[in-house]
Amino acid sequence: MDYREQVTPRESPAEGAPEHRAHSPLRFSLTQTFASMRYPNYRLWFAGQLASLVGTWMQSTAQGFLVYELTHSPAYLGLVAFAAGVPSWLFTLYGGVVSDRMPRRTLLILTQTAMMVLALILALLAFTGLVKPWHIVVLAFLLGVANAFDAPARQSFVLEMVDREDLSNAIALNSTVFNLATVVGPAVAGITYAAIGPAWCFMINAVSFLAVIAALARMHLAPQPARPRGAGALAELRRGLGYVRREPTVRTLIGVAAVVSLFGLGFVTLMPAWAVSILGGNSVTNGWMQSARGLGSLVAALTIATLGRFRWKGRLLTAGTLALPVLLILFSFVRSTPVALLVLVGAGWAFMALFNMLNTLIQSAVPDDLRGRVLSIYTLSFFGLVPVGSLLAGSAASLVGEPLTVLVSGILLLLFALGLWFRAPKLRALE
Repeated sequence: MDYREQVTPRESPAEGAPEHRAHSPLRFSLTQTFASMRYPNYRLWFAGQLASLVGTWMQSTAQGFLVYELTHSPAYLGLVAFAAGVPSWLFTLYGGVVSDRMPRRTLLILTQTAMMVLALILALLAFTGLVKPWHIVVLAFLLGVANAFDAPARQSFVLEMVDREDLSNAIALNSTVFNLATVVGPAVAGITYAAIGPAWCFMINAVSFLAVIAALARMHLAPQPARPRGAGALAELRRGLGYVRREPTVRTLIGVAAVVSLFGLGFVTLMPAWAVSILGGNSVTNGWMQSARGLGSLVAALTIATLGRFRWKGRLLTAGTLALPVLLILFSFVRSTPVALLVLVGAGWAFMALFNMLNTLIQSAVPDDLRGRVLSIYTLSFFGLVPVGSLLAGSAASLVGEPLTVLVSGILLLLFALGLWFRAPKLRALE
């Protein structure tokens, strides 16, 4: 099924867009890899995001290890992740409505500023030695509130910077910058943490938000079509939910995101405990583990961007659903740091192939006037269930240990992937 036949044409192309290009054949091309960089607004976005996300991953990595140092509890690691995700359930769907109602650039500047302030508060608490585990839980919750409004706007903002024909490339490059930051940020955080403490990781993150805020402010965006307001936010939300309910393929794709988020990502929360308890390492080991996962995701994102407008997206999605649980099962038996890093590279590749294809296929199917709301449902299935999975993983690890927790998660996810293979064969045919 070719979703391009269902897509509503854009009414206002991105400013600075190149002339329309015909669908290109499948081939590896560096020109195609960075096709979205032809758009001036996207170049600003790419640079700002790179600087900001390096800081974000420095804070995330340092925060996890600080929590484990303060509590020595894998369950508390899950609690912090759960606190960060609870706002997704409360606000993400409304965030999608807001994203469809107000200028997305304005909304993004507001959310990024809020995140900068929260990072600064955490840095000051760490510098003064006053930071407590409950402080981190509260700040994680508030950061989750900002993310609940930021994520739908950020994902739907892509089509204000590039034309629809380059959507897949832009999403892949977004993933590239995210995962490049995942490679660099945790490694730098581990070294910084060991050398001068976690407070500097949080401060660097606070300063890094200035880059993306400045990039958003400098963009010259084409006027967007007027967004008529319906009977109210609740009515508009019901319209988005009704669309997902009526479209079986979109519904299935969102379901895949939900299950993988619940069972496939809890191991990330356990990495600080894994680095110390299983591998006998420290904050540097934790940083390298996070970076290894990011390296695999970076390779996947660059590969997808380089393939261009390829037509077998459903097959790549299916490959990711099968590869991720197999690698998790393998990871549960690993006790060597080099082997663990290698497996994490593979897990990062599978994760990125899976979620990049989910994002691309959903965005290709959704009408522009529903984009924010449908992406908020997709975001809720991701951000909303990751913390639940993290809380379950942390609690289970406290009872039965990290290896068995990861093994059971991998088996459950593999059973789901096999069920998807036999019960939803149409997914493999998606283009």
